[in-house]
Amino acid sequence: MDYSFIIRRAVPEDAPAVYQILQKAFKEYAQAAGVKELEALNESISDVEHEIKNKVVYIAVIDNLIIGTIRVEIIGDESFISRFAVNSSYRNIGVGKALMNLVDKHLQLEGVKSVSLYTASKYGTLMRFYYGHGFYVESVSHDRGYPRARMVKEYPRK
Repeated sequence: MDYSFIIRRAVPEDAPAVYQILQKAFKEYAQAAGVKELEALNESISDVEHEIKNKVVYIAVIDNLIIGTIRVEIIGDESFISRFAVNSSYRNIGVGKALMNLVDKHLQLEGVKSVSLYTASKYGTLMRFYYGHGFYVESVSHDRGYPRARMVKEYPRK
């Protein structure tokens, strides 16, 4: 099957659809990682709308259906990725890779020196995905009741 998708900045009106993707994806993530409580599952639609207004949020869209999202916050010359999710029906067709590549380009244009994120270190599929995109494990913490890897990607200085 051929898929053609676009990626664009999210607007506040996208919040309900982004919320639905995050809820579904993070429930799957929690189950796969053996995690009982996740901050992402406590967000409301208005929280998502607030984040869209105040951070960089990209979405992937097929036929007017939002199928993926990624949130980025820039703090000085560093940045942080959160709420990265792709609808399970559309995984392994390049959506996550395209979202991550766009974030890389955006951050490099902004002069950011590094980006970090957290993921469950026992979730092998995600760990491999992030390794494949140039991230490395900087540390592992158990502050949320499960082994959480802080992964970092450094950008070359210009």
